[in-house]
Amino acid sequence: MENVPPPAEELAILDRELVRLDARRAQLLARRAWLLNAIRPPAAPAMPAAPVARPFAAPPSETSPPNVQNLLLTLGGILLTIAAIAFTLVSWGHLGIGGRSAVLGAVTVAALAAPVALLRRRLTSTAEVVAALGLVLMVLDAYALHRVALADTDGLGYAAFASAALTALWAAYGLSLDELRIPLPVAALTAQLPLPLWALTGAAGAPSMEWALLATAALDVAVALWAKPASVRAIAATGGATTGGWALLIGGSQSLAADTPLEAIAPAVLLLAAAALALFAAWRAPSAAVASSAVAGLAVIAAVGGVVRAGVPEGWAVLGYLLCAVALLGLVRAGLPGRLTTGLTGASGAAHALAVLWSLPLVVLTLAGPLTGLEDIWSGAPAGAREALGLELPPSTLPAPPVILLLVATVLAAASRLPWPGAAAAATPGTPGPEGARSGTPGAPAHPGLPEGTARPPASTSGPAGAPGTSAPTGAAAGAAWGGWAPSGGAGAARPAGPAVSGVAWRALAACGALVLAWAGLLVLPSSLDLNYPATVTLQLLLTAAALALAVRPGWVTRHAPTGDAVALACGLVGAVSAGLLSLATRPATFAVLGTLVAAFAAAAVPTRAHRAVQAVLACAGIVFATALVGAVGAAAELPPHHVALTLLAVPAAVALLAARPGGHPVALPMEFTGASAGLLAVALATGHRPTLALVLALCGVIAAGTAVRAERRPAAGYLAAVLFVLATWVRLAASDIASPEAYTLPVTVPALVVGVLRRRRDPEASSWTAYGPGLAATLVPSLFAAWGDEHWPRPLLLGLAALALTLVGARLRLQALLVLGGAVLALDALHELAPYVVQAVGALPRWLPPALAGLLLLAVGATYEQRLRDARKLRDTLGRMR
Repeated sequence: MENVPPPAEELAILDRELVRLDARRAQLLARRAWLLNAIRPPAAPAMPAAPVARPFAAPPSETSPPNVQNLLLTLGGILLTIAAIAFTLVSWGHLGIGGRSAVLGAVTVAALAAPVALLRRRLTSTAEVVAALGLVLMVLDAYALHRVALADTDGLGYAAFASAALTALWAAYGLSLDELRIPLPVAALTAQLPLPLWALTGAAGAPSMEWALLATAALDVAVALWAKPASVRAIAATGGATTGGWALLIGGSQSLAADTPLEAIAPAVLLLAAAALALFAAWRAPSAAVASSAVAGLAVIAAVGGVVRAGVPEGWAVLGYLLCAVALLGLVRAGLPGRLTTGLTGASGAAHALAVLWSLPLVVLTLAGPLTGLEDIWSGAPAGAREALGLELPPSTLPAPPVILLLVATVLAAASRLPWPGAAAAATPGTPGPEGARSGTPGAPAHPGLPEGTARPPASTSGPAGAPGTSAPTGAAAGAAWGGWAPSGGAGAARPAGPAVSGVAWRALAACGALVLAWAGLLVLPSSLDLNYPATVTLQLLLTAAALALAVRPGWVTRHAPTGDAVALACGLVGAVSAGLLSLATRPATFAVLGTLVAAFAAAAVPTRAHRAVQAVLACAGIVFATALVGAVGAAAELPPHHVALTLLAVPAAVALLAARPGGHPVALPMEFTGASAGLLAVALATGHRPTLALVLALCGVIAAGTAVRAERRPAAGYLAAVLFVLATWVRLAASDIASPEAYTLPVTVPALVVGVLRRRRDPEASSWTAYGPGLAATLVPSLFAAWGDEHWPRPLLLGLAALALTLVGARLRLQALLVLGGAVLALDALHELAPYVVQAVGALPRWLPPALAGLLLLAVGATYEQRLRDARKLRDTLGRMR
């Protein structure tokens, strides 16, 4: 036998294959070692070799040496301070005057001098503790000096002088040893005490408390602006805000309590001085510019408004403050530095908001006042608007609210018409903005506050007092005042400080606010002037018509506010409801107002360029007022409620005809729902009279059936019409005292079977349960229950004959629903008829016979079980093949 290949060649092949396998094995082993190292958890660091047993080994350290040092120094300083206080208060009397002075003086000088040597040796922490001890000893020295040498002096006065002296000494000590961090902050904190303590003494030449606090705040502002350590600046800023705030509160309360303008001048001067201080702080500190300038603006408004308040009649004080806020806003627009405008504008806006809030109660009472007259409908026209609205406010507070609301509306309208830079920035280049100005095109204002075609002047690079970058051009200041804009620093360029759309959002908000406030101001005008009743109703109707016109026609409000039409619509709806309620005082006013409102809403609901939702709300509101008008006509004719219900059906009928016109109505669906609500109201009014209720339900069914003619309404309206007709039939039968269930169920069964026949003709594959099951069950089931409780024979006989007929028809036509329902009812009806005889027969049989018969039956069934099972399966299959 020859080998192929030869043995020598095959041996060479095997050697090469073994070499290759060895190389592959080495590669796999290396890879395995790498994987084991990768998945193995890191080994714990090797511990140095140590004896096995070291019971007294030192535990690992839990804190660092610097922390231990600071803790020991702090505890030592606290103990020395306690000892010094105890020595001063307890052991003072054991030494003579010389010893006392020598001990305290020597210890104090030593404590204050020791930090110098300690700092030279770079023992800073120890020096801090010893310096703190020296500061405490200085306080004890001051206390000891008062007890020994100056015991007869006033305590508050001495405390004021001592705190001032200690402040100066600690400040000098801290400045001389600038490496210490404790003396200067303690001096800044102690500086809050001298002037208020001096004011508390009430001595001759002492300032009042408010001026002392303001002077302290001024000192704090100076320290916060020019001191170097951050801790000192923080303490001074906090102290300035606290003392300045208390000064403002005291000045504001004094201004409000002043009875004459002369008495209000002194607190006004204080408030103006505080405002100047706050403005200076805002000018020099950019980080606090907004808050400080806002406080300054509020202080100015409170100062000038307080003088005006003391000189005007009661009720006009809020208007005085509002005029001051408007004047402040004008000054902001006139060209104040940009960093001050945001806060001043916010202060003016806050004053405007507070004035509006003060006027809102009259608006609410004007709108809700007609509700008080619902108990006396058509009782006669009231003497004036205040009587008609049931206002119980003091007469002195009524004239000012409309002026305030209209003035704030004017300011907001002016703000909404300004060329907000945010609108231009948000628009696409080359696309007209809200004012028709294109972004970057000639003729558009380069910056707010400048005429068209005028470029913005370059931003200033230096401010007053050598503060670089603190001033801004006039246009930039105005832009920041209205839109929160800041100059970019380049000539002729402006960019928003926030998102580009902020200008558009604020402009829209201002326009909507102007619309609402103008409407509210005109709404409360009759109650403020106490106009007569016809003038009040007429003005409310005119306001409603104007609001509806703004809602459906593009105009000023929709150009400046995308949601202005919705705001105008809301005002119109609220005004319409208020006018409708107000008109219930007399019959002529009711018919005139409701008729006018129906015409106004109908005219506004015709297809226009208004938003579809606005148009739908207008149409639905018109239907509601039409329903109220029809009800008012019925009430005026002194019709009973169930007759008024018949008249109300004219509303859903008219709505159905309007919605069914060729082409349809764009808001037909909400109109039909509103008309259906009028039908529900009619049903509710007719519930007290059954014959009329049946007629109302039938007429509602006719309207629904007419609506079902339209293909898009057929599914819902068709079922609704059927339900209404059935309900009308049942109510009519109940009104005729008919108690037989077949009279109620047969009118449902017959149409249902007709529908089922039509369904089977159109769809032969439809199940008999779907086509005939509901209709048959509607009559058979109630009749079966009635037959079981009926002691007479006609109903069970007729029900059995009907069930037999259904069973035969079902067997003939192979319809499962007819066969099952007919057979089940026939069996139960026969059982009901045979039940007395069965009971009688069972009672006559021996008692052992029923168990015996049951046993025989079980034996027979068991013997023929398989045959019975086959018969049951055949019966199931036969029924399954039926429809």
